[in-house]
Amino acid sequence: MRLALYEPEIAGNVGAVLRLGACMGVAVDLIEPLGFLWDDARVRRTAMDYIDHVCVTRHPGWDAFRASIGDARLVLLTTKGSVSAYDFAFRADDVLLFGKESAGAPPHVHAAATGRIRLPMRPQVRSLNLAMSAGLALGEALRQTGQLPALLI
Repeated sequence: MRLALYEPEIAGNVGAVLRLGACMGVAVDLIEPLGFLWDDARVRRTAMDYIDHVCVTRHPGWDAFRASIGDARLVLLTTKGSVSAYDFAFRADDVLLFGKESAGAPPHVHAAATGRIRLPMRPQVRSLNLAMSAGLALGEALRQTGQLPALLI
């Protein structure tokens, strides 16, 4: 399983997703252009030393990303999805894809996704923060596929 961020704009969100990837043992793909400089201190401040424990791949654009994942299934998390993440049947090799914070994913990204799912929330609000959405969706996907890290007590 992988997490992919399409043209992320906020360094702090990327840092939080990198930390999530490190803690859950999941690689993270960043599809450029990024909305900040990669050497932005905010990425490292949010990811902290966890950044050294996650596999991060930066792709120069959508086509390069698509070529890199082969036949893996793209599952797009979107407010336009009609299926709940809790009703969707995840697979162990899914790529969970998230659009940019300000605009989501463009039509060509929607068209490439096998699944378009959403996280249920109250109708009075628009959306969750990108990193929080990634955490909720990844947790459910890993639970369903038996890939959650073991608890060490």
